[in-house]
Amino acid sequence: MLKVIGIYLLLINLTTFICFGVDKLLSKRKAKGKTSRIPESTLLVMAAVGGSIGAIAGVYTWRHKTQHKKFTWGLPAILILQIVLTILLWIKL
Repeated sequence: MLKVIGIYLLLINLTTFICFGVDKLLSKRKAKGKTSRIPESTLLVMAAVGGSIGAIAGVYTWRHKTQHKKFTWGLPAILILQIVLTILLWIKL
């Protein structure tokens, strides 16, 4: 079971990291009026379902969404909540 969880977390974090990079590229193209973007809600949901480390890495690697409080404060808050819930579940098991 731990192996499945580990693979899931690896994949969701990698996917989330890539999505932040793609959205950064799309934001540059959007400025030229060429394409649509990945919704912020999608990026936040990806972080909430386990991709918070990938999201935080994406924010700082791609320098994307650094001016939005819901990303600069919200993503670390999601990660802390996930860590606390993991510890609580681990203690109960």
